[in-house]
This record gives sequence, C-alpha cells and structure tokens, in this order.
Amino acid sequence: MDMKILIGEIIGTMILILLGDGVVAGVLLGKTKGNNAGWVVITIAWAMAVFVGAYSSANVSGAHLNPAVTVGLAVAGKTPWANVPAYIIGQFIGAFLGALLVFLHYYPHWAETKDAGLKLAVFSTGPAIRSTVWNLVSEIIGTFMLMFGILAVGGSGFSGPFPVALLVMAIGMSLGHTTGYAINPARDLGPRIMHAILPIPGKGDSDWGYSWIPVVGPIIGAVIAALLYGGVASYGF
Repeated sequence: MDMKILIGEIIGTMILILLGDGVVAGVLLGKTKGNNAGWVVITIAWAMAVFVGAYSSANVSGAHLNPAVTVGLAVAGKTPWANVPAYIIGQFIGAFLGALLVFLHYYPHWAETKDAGLKLAVFSTGPAIRSTVWNLVSEIIGTFMLMFGILAVGGSGFSGPFPVALLVMAIGMSLGHTTGYAINPARDLGPRIMHAILPIPGKGDSDWGYSWIPVVGPIIGAVIAALLYGGVASYGF
C-alpha cells in the first residue's frame, strides 16, 4: 500500500470533516455563537473545507478526499486501480478523525441540544423529504456534477482546489436542499459510524436505513460522469 497516498488522504479528509461538520455543529447545536446562522453559512464553509483539505494534501496524494471521486478518476483512467484501496482507507480514517475532533470541540454543546436529529445532522446527511428513489437520484446528480467539474478543472492532480471549492458551494446552494448533498461516501458514512460509537448524550439512532444512499448514489454519479466526460473528451471538446 502506498503510504504517501494513505497519509495524504487521512490529513486532507480529516481537515475536510473537521471544518465541514464543524460548521454544521456551530449552526445546529445549542448555545453556540453561530446557532441558526443558516444554509448559506454552511455551504460557504463546506466549500472552504474542501479548499483547505484539498490544498493541504494535493501535493501528497492528489487530494481526492472522496471515494466516489477516487472511483471516478480510476474509471476515467487518471488513477491506477491498484491505488484505490489506499485512497479509500485513508479517506475513511480521516473522516473518523475529523468527526472525533468535531465531537471534542463542541463537547459541552451536545448536552445543550435536545433534538437528536440535529445531533445526527452534524455528522451525516438526511433527506428533506424521505423518498428512496428521489433521494438516490439527488445524490447521483449532485455527484455527477462534482465529478464532471473535477475532471474539467484538472482531474487527479486537483490543479484547481479553489475552482473545485466553488463548484462544491454551487452544488450545495443549487442542489443540496433535497438530501444535504453528501456527494461523498466517506464524508457521510465515516462520521455516521462515529455518531453511533461516540458517547453523545441523547443522540438517538444513526438512521442506518438511509445510510446506503449517500454511499451508492455518489459512486453511481461519479462513474456516469467519468464515462460521459471520457466520451466528450474523445471528440476534442
């Protein structure tokens, strides 16, 4: 296993989750200074989380920070399949660590938050209207846009962390209102597992019935984008 890839993805994804889930905690948890700051704050901070995480690890691992992106880049022929396990393992370890840091940073605020659903929302996404088919479609479309945009601005080298951050902000503001735009299996499943493990007071369940959608949907969307981008690129566009 390529340790450089593993370490780069751990660091980048940890930063991604710390800053991304961190802003959600700041907006949703009780008695924070950012309580009820709103969706725009969340989408902007998540975009900056992508930028900082990607910029921090771009020269080490290429900064995929997302199993769906890794699979999409492999399908597109821009990442060797042999390296995919190192990427994904690093991404999940980083997601676990980032979620743990968010839990510790906001420790006194968990007990000040009565709604168990808000506590889960800090760690993982959920649908505004629960509909298996349409929730899956939302995640497919959102991740398709992410993957297609990444390929357009630089592929596996992530030559443009800032354009990708802007893309993530646009996805959040335009397409994120249905499911919370997970668009990243590690971003959702990793912290969801930590939600189940950590001693969060009054946390409720981790909504495992929904948990497969933010995993399967992004992978499907990324693969479709990679295949379509390859077809478009073959015509010289």
